[in-house]
Amino acid sequence: MDFRLDDIDRKLLALLQADARESTAKLARKLNLARTTVVARIARLEKEGVIAGYGVRLGSKLEQSAVRAYCGISVMPKTAQAVMQVLESIPEVEEVSAVSGQHDYMIFLRCDSNEKLDALLDRIGLIEGIRQTYTSVVLSRKIDRRGALPAMPLLD
Repeated sequence: MDFRLDDIDRKLLALLQADARESTAKLARKLNLARTTVVARIARLEKEGVIAGYGVRLGSKLEQSAVRAYCGISVMPKTAQAVMQVLESIPEVEEVSAVSGQHDYMIFLRCDSNEKLDALLDRIGLIEGIRQTYTSVVLSRKIDRRGALPAMPLLD
């Protein structure tokens, strides 16, 4: 499906990413548009797949107390689907990406403690089909643009 985002769409997306629970009336005031126009734009962006859903972004308190790690895994041929099914059932697995390079997949993990991360890594290493793992623990996040468009000024 071919779609184009205009400046109003981008501003609307930035506002929704900052606070997806903001009312359409407030969004309309910030964008200097009619509420029905904002509702129609949101519906169009959802229909076109630009907006895939709405979720919760964890606050800094929980974020800072978590132990996070990236785990690269290499899998045996023809086992990727079974490995993904097991990984999908593990709540501490927040993201799995197919990557090029030394590993087949990168997994982003979030645990409550180093001990839980250690146990989780043991569990992942024992998954049938995983040949090798390599883990790096996140010490601090320097730049975070996940799910956010660059800040844009509102309409005058």
